[in-house]
Amino acid sequence: MDVLKEKALRYHCLDGKPGKVSVVPTKPCATADDLSLAYTPGVAKPVLEIAENPEAAYTYTSKGNLVAVISNGTAILGLGDKGPLASKPVMEGKGVLFKRFADIDVFDIELNERDPKKIIEMVKAMEPTFGGVNLEDIKGPECFEIEQELIKICNIPIFHDDQHGTAIISTAGLMNAAEIVGKKLSELKVVVNGAGAAGISCAKMFVAAGVDINNIIMLDSKGVIYKGRKETMTKEKLEFARETTMRTLEEAMVGADVFMGLSVADCVTPDMLKSMAKDPVVFAMSNPNPEISYELAVASRSDLIMATGRSDYPNQINNVLGFPFIFRGALDVRASTITEGMKMAAAKALAELAKKEVPEIVSKAYGGRKFSFGRDYIVPKPFDPRVISYEAVAVAKAACEEGVAKTPITDWVAYEKSLVERMAPYWV
Repeated sequence: MDVLKEKALRYHCLDGKPGKVSVVPTKPCATADDLSLAYTPGVAKPVLEIAENPEAAYTYTSKGNLVAVISNGTAILGLGDKGPLASKPVMEGKGVLFKRFADIDVFDIELNERDPKKIIEMVKAMEPTFGGVNLEDIKGPECFEIEQELIKICNIPIFHDDQHGTAIISTAGLMNAAEIVGKKLSELKVVVNGAGAAGISCAKMFVAAGVDINNIIMLDSKGVIYKGRKETMTKEKLEFARETTMRTLEEAMVGADVFMGLSVADCVTPDMLKSMAKDPVVFAMSNPNPEISYELAVASRSDLIMATGRSDYPNQINNVLGFPFIFRGALDVRASTITEGMKMAAAKALAELAKKEVPEIVSKAYGGRKFSFGRDYIVPKPFDPRVISYEAVAVAKAACEEGVAKTPITDWVAYEKSLVERMAPYWV
């Protein structure tokens, strides 16, 4: 019997209620007077206010706290192309996480469309409804075109979480791992196995953090991406094409300080790990089964720092540490976009928080386990209530500093306090 399947299916239709989300009104509608204000004739008044001043939409509607989670189901997490309808449980799940961790409302939108240009048109047409857009589970290379064009033509934050979420959390982990083993980011030799949306974004963010791009060897399903290679090349891959005679993962791993896996299960062997440099850092992110199992990896190298995408092993690289808090900060200052600086601010905030003493509430959320900064704890846990005050504040500050905030914050102490108070009911 598949116990997980039974539990998951039961969870998704618990108490006879299909799915995980619903729409709940925020204003009373119990009397005739309430009805006249909620709808006709009273609703005409905010309509006219917004028609005269579009900014009033942020006062009289939910736009400023509403994010669209949009997918066409072509790259569902770990499952591939299962179509838009099958992606709906994941998109509803993202809605749950947005609300639970950052008190952000979500409409999940599954598009029955594969043409990038049409998707761009559809999302642009929906811009008036939302304060931001989280693109999700759209396959590469189309996802690059869709996100980049929407960023150009929209005046609200556009964020493809498959690309940037993993990159932000991984970068936080890499900065801390390098500190723990006493290596400089600029001197790390990095192997990135997987050249899809997440792999490209991780490599770019590692470079932004201080890794030398010439020290990165990237591989896809055809092997090492090298200069002059003709097979399945894209402009994104070309940026990481190196002058090298290496062609296989086995060759690339020799002497490497870091392995970043965003590929397939069980593609890394113990011998490959043993060929890496002293104190290797391994991010084996393939889900549900990593590029090498945790048990096999730690049995192969006692000096290893290992992270996976799984919650049952140390150092889970979990995107929920990113997107809710990044959008919270961006929405709160009415950012017109999410910049590279805002992403890096998020990564640095997470890296800093991981070094702090971990409160008891976190231990309780994880069955009494204790956590402290070190080889088995390089990024915070999602159920650490301090994440929002560290990360959302850092993102909002970066937006203000970079000039993309339409309503800059001046009292940061008050803002941090408001976040703590806002989320207090979720931590009871």
